[in-house]
Amino acid sequence: MKAADLHCDVLFKMLKHPELSFREPSGGKLDVTADRLREGEVSLQAFAIYLPEDGPKDPETVLREAELFWSKVLSEKGIRLIRTAGDLQAAWDGGQTGALLSLEGADGLREQWWCLRLLHLLGLRLLGPTWNWANWACDGAMEPRGGGLTRAGKRLVNECESMGILIDVSHMSERGFWDVAELSSRPFFASHSNVRAVREHSRNLTDAQLAAIFRADGIVGLTFVPWFLSDREPASVDDVLRHVEHVCSLGGERHLAFGSDFDGIERHVHGLSQPGHYPSLADALLKRYPEPIVRGMLGENAVRFLRKYLPQ
Repeated sequence: MKAADLHCDVLFKMLKHPELSFREPSGGKLDVTADRLREGEVSLQAFAIYLPEDGPKDPETVLREAELFWSKVLSEKGIRLIRTAGDLQAAWDGGQTGALLSLEGADGLREQWWCLRLLHLLGLRLLGPTWNWANWACDGAMEPRGGGLTRAGKRLVNECESMGILIDVSHMSERGFWDVAELSSRPFFASHSNVRAVREHSRNLTDAQLAAIFRADGIVGLTFVPWFLSDREPASVDDVLRHVEHVCSLGGERHLAFGSDFDGIERHVHGLSQPGHYPSLADALLKRYPEPIVRGMLGENAVRFLRKYLPQ
């Protein structure tokens, strides 16, 4: 059963550890490798550019991660760059793994619009304006001030929409979220967030936020970050299912996807620590939901959304 994953941090880890290879054996330091994507039937994977907190936040570092996407990920056999809806359909139908480039936090752009345009040429199609804290575009979900989009942040949203780059609200403050909802003329989405009604955490989404994403025809990628799933660890697949159930109870079954955050976390859900484990998640879902709904959750909902709203 084909899967889609809306967020991983392989590029960040390879930037910090240049010796790593995307074809690294399964016993290595990467959660996500080409072999594990094939093992898990992951037919779409989003690769995030995320800049380390202890490193420079500038266009050069952003572009260094974009170069890793091209030189280490796209160079692997069976991996196909996704720029358009047609690329996605061809990869999905042709048994390849589609690779989407995303930006997690616009800090490194430094309001240099040429860098955004260059990233777009390199394949950038998903962008989250901020990470957990404040930057020039918006406050993050864990910034105590709780501010929304700045004037430059509003321009960022408009520039992205003009280029066909979809806005990711996963790390945004609540005020920033609602600013995006008000400003956007196109659907927005959350690549890797869970449900606050199930697990109280500032990185999780309220029912009102979830409903707003559904109304906008967006999608929500539930994530496998243990502390976003449960207040106890190790988290289990059953904890993932509790968040799935809540989204479905709100009428969001066609807007539900997954965004693992593999390689961005050091602790994992028991039995769900790398993409080769997606078939186990599928089995757990099939015990509760009909197969067509499970196929949607695992991948088809995300693909339908992207086919509709990526450039044609």
